[in-house]
Amino acid sequence: MDPLGAPSQFVDVDTLPSWGDSCENELDPSDTSVEKFLEDTIRSPFLYNKDINGKVVLWKGDVALLNCTAIVSTSNETLTDKNPVSESIFMLAGPDLKEDLQKLKGCRTGEAKLTKGFNLAARFIIHTVGPKYKSRYRTAAESSLYSCYRNVLQLAKEQSMSSVGFCVINSAKRGYPLEDATHIALRTVRRFLEIHGETIEKVVFAVSELEEAVYQKLLPLYFPRSLKEESLLLPYLPADIGNAEGEPVVPERQIRISEKPGAPEDKQEEEDEGLGVDLSFIGSHAFARMEGDIDKQRRLILQGQLSEATLQKQHQRNYNRWLCQARSEDLSDIASLKALYQTGVDNCGRTVMVVVGRNIPVTLIDMDKALLYFIHVMDHIAVKEYVLVYFHTLTSEYNHLDSDFLKKLYDVVDIKYKRNLKAVYFVHPTFRSKVSTWFFTTFSVSGLKDKIHHVDSLHQLFSVISPEQIDFPPFVLEYDARVRNTKSSPIPGKWALLYIISSITRFVTCHLLVLLVSKDAIFPVTHYLLK
Repeated sequence: MDPLGAPSQFVDVDTLPSWGDSCENELDPSDTSVEKFLEDTIRSPFLYNKDINGKVVLWKGDVALLNCTAIVSTSNETLTDKNPVSESIFMLAGPDLKEDLQKLKGCRTGEAKLTKGFNLAARFIIHTVGPKYKSRYRTAAESSLYSCYRNVLQLAKEQSMSSVGFCVINSAKRGYPLEDATHIALRTVRRFLEIHGETIEKVVFAVSELEEAVYQKLLPLYFPRSLKEESLLLPYLPADIGNAEGEPVVPERQIRISEKPGAPEDKQEEEDEGLGVDLSFIGSHAFARMEGDIDKQRRLILQGQLSEATLQKQHQRNYNRWLCQARSEDLSDIASLKALYQTGVDNCGRTVMVVVGRNIPVTLIDMDKALLYFIHVMDHIAVKEYVLVYFHTLTSEYNHLDSDFLKKLYDVVDIKYKRNLKAVYFVHPTFRSKVSTWFFTTFSVSGLKDKIHHVDSLHQLFSVISPEQIDFPPFVLEYDARVRNTKSSPIPGKWALLYIISSITRFVTCHLLVLLVSKDAIFPVTHYLLK
């Protein structure tokens, strides 16, 4: 207890500014002047909501000092864990808390249990146990952490609590990556407030200085403070945003009763429509489907007997399997290469994705994992229009993606990737890469050739993308400056002539191959020739 007349160390949550108070230049959705803005903008799954933002508080400080209905303590299964949060709560609550905890007889991971607050300003303490994190069991850890936040909020609702102060449940001792855990925490609280917002007035995130930076970064994704912020940050939402309650979605667990064995899918759809029953909510993952005779389906595909709609469904199921694997696999080794990343927008406002060829050690990495990483990063980017900038700068033979891999990637990805890709800027191409690209876009894929633009210098690239909108690898800038200086010096006439003759010879030879070599043999022969 504080000495009589001394200022209290406890902080009243009602005096803390809400998350919505930090917003500037909000747009009012009811204003007719923003109707066109709303019509032309793809809305986020986490809509701007001023009332919800007013219930959320981000506060840097000790959760034990909050004067609210309940605070959250994170511990282990025996509720005896010593961490900065629990030790502060034990010290301020007094010895009676330990006696009360013994009556609970522990707490399982993901559960939430209630005790009195004793000497704290908070009336209650909600104890929960966060999961131990291992990358191979990431899905289980995500579900458990979601359960922690959900069960705490559910307990608060059942006990008619008006305010809850959250510590960061994923303690460093348990190894959960802070940013991944913060996504789960924020989206779970957001979904709960959407559904049960009338039962609670304040949710406070009490964080340390390190945690505050991550929360400041991610809070606008789930609690946008204006329509403009909602629109600008939509591309930065992760691919997995959970279900309607924020719970992680595991496609393998979704079950769907599919068509009768041997019955064509188109006919089955007609039967479903006749029953007037929508079975789509049950799930569409291949794990829960009766696929029939796969070999027979492949034969029918070759014979052209399957409908276009059926082929599209099979392709979508195949992509969903890749996407599911991409979300569950540990791809940190591929991410560390920094070969694919999102940067700004082009002059038309489209998202810019950068691929750095030199950072792809093709002979040293698992290319299937590289494909998984591409899908993991691009799935939520490709829902809107985007462009690719590929830096071919200073690549060697060990960095060249072969045509088989590119064809596989093009065949695997969802239709949205192809539809929303508006341009590929091929920076610092060589003669060999230009010819290879021409053959690939002519004979392996369709609809891509017109989107590829060869860019010999960064100055040309800046005509479509502003320099401040691209994060350049340093070696690209150095190379571009060096090439510009070299080009300003004249090349001796004899060498220039030889270079031109050589280029023309190789170019003509490659074109003659189109006439002389069958389609199936083109790539092996040209690959050998260009070497």
